[in-house]
Amino acid sequence: MTTMIRCISPVDGRIYAERPALPLAAAQAAVARAKAAQPAWAALPLADRIARVQAGIAALNAMKDRVVEELAWQMGRPTRYGGEFGGVNERSRYMADIAQDALAPMVAEESDRFSRRIERAPVGVVFVIAPWNYPYLTAVNTILPALIAGNAVVLKHASQTLLVGERLAEAMHAGGVPAEIFQNLALDHATTEALIAARAFGFVNFTGSVAGGQAIERAAAGTFTGLGLELGGKDPGYVMEDADLDWAVDVLMDGAMYNAGQCCCGIERIYVARPRFDAFVERAVAWVEGLRLGNPFDAATTLGPMASPRFARTVRGQIAEAVAAGARALVDPARFPADDGGAYLAPQILVDVDHSMRVMTEESFGPVVGIMPVADDAEAVRLMNDSPYGLTASLWTQDPDRAWAVARQVETGTVFMNRADYLDPAICWTGCKDTGRGGALSVLGYHAVTRPRSYHFRKVKPL
Repeated sequence: MTTMIRCISPVDGRIYAERPALPLAAAQAAVARAKAAQPAWAALPLADRIARVQAGIAALNAMKDRVVEELAWQMGRPTRYGGEFGGVNERSRYMADIAQDALAPMVAEESDRFSRRIERAPVGVVFVIAPWNYPYLTAVNTILPALIAGNAVVLKHASQTLLVGERLAEAMHAGGVPAEIFQNLALDHATTEALIAARAFGFVNFTGSVAGGQAIERAAAGTFTGLGLELGGKDPGYVMEDADLDWAVDVLMDGAMYNAGQCCCGIERIYVARPRFDAFVERAVAWVEGLRLGNPFDAATTLGPMASPRFARTVRGQIAEAVAAGARALVDPARFPADDGGAYLAPQILVDVDHSMRVMTEESFGPVVGIMPVADDAEAVRLMNDSPYGLTASLWTQDPDRAWAVARQVETGTVFMNRADYLDPAICWTGCKDTGRGGALSVLGYHAVTRPRSYHFRKVKPL
């Protein structure tokens, strides 16, 4: 029996798209085509590969209206936000601009006696397993450097955003990337794991849950395949006494609620210096009450449905447990009549919370945030580090020296000061603890999809 991979739209609960899962033999044949075509792609001049990838991004931009509509149907993001093109274009430009230097040889000696150098060689076929929450942004983080560095790419996209992989393939092929070099495959979990276990790829990049990352590691065990894993997050914000409160509220609450809270680096818990706590909470509640929950195709909607009723149930459960344990919910759900008990979920702010509650320790991935007062930096650091995850942390102060002192104590991949929920392509996107391992973007993003190859040539003169 053929397995069907389906996207159930959170907008109205219907099957929006479905594709048959590729059988293992067909998937193996697709990977074989990629491997056979990759050397010729790698042999092209770097400038040619860059030009074709950039032309692919331009072709994707030309699909903007279709892409934005499809994203709303697939995962619920309001159309007013216009898709993910700002970030896609920023990352594309930056990674193209640094490619020459990032992939340049490291020359130890070039003399009449010796040539000694290290070059960056493509790993062959890169497998990208992309998530639904930022389906274009997360995918291009690895696709762009992988193609530019001379690799072939096989993409498996999440079932919730089934059409995204097709659009990326369509765009890259239109830009001049050969069909064998960029392939989008509809795969089920069993076939995915079988390919990895068979050492089909030179590098595997996965963005998703901790359980998913563990499954990838198990499949890759003993193959020595390189892995990049960006998994869960419970990212904190810390608002110090001297913070610009209006700015902090605006950015942190946007970081907590944008995309219905379904952001890898979204803000899920906030710690506020006790003297500023009441003022911060009051303004945060007013900010959230200004949101409008509704159909993502309505221009007035600022908060769409979560991608699935299942995800919304997780968030509702965390909120209910916290309230039963003594937390106070400050936002009246009645202000959000579109909350239907399914995928449409009213946003929430919780106070009187502590780390005995799941909402402060386990990933929520929804429009809820807990806020706690803290006495000093030491308490804030202790609470920020009291988490199995480590992706980003956001510090709010007008004192950079104090921020540096705090930042270097926080167990996380990226620390922001007076900013949150942003991915800077110039610095490595990475995490620690259960958030995973490896790094994307920046020069290190090129290192992830290449391997060092050393040359030591002794020049012997004839007698």
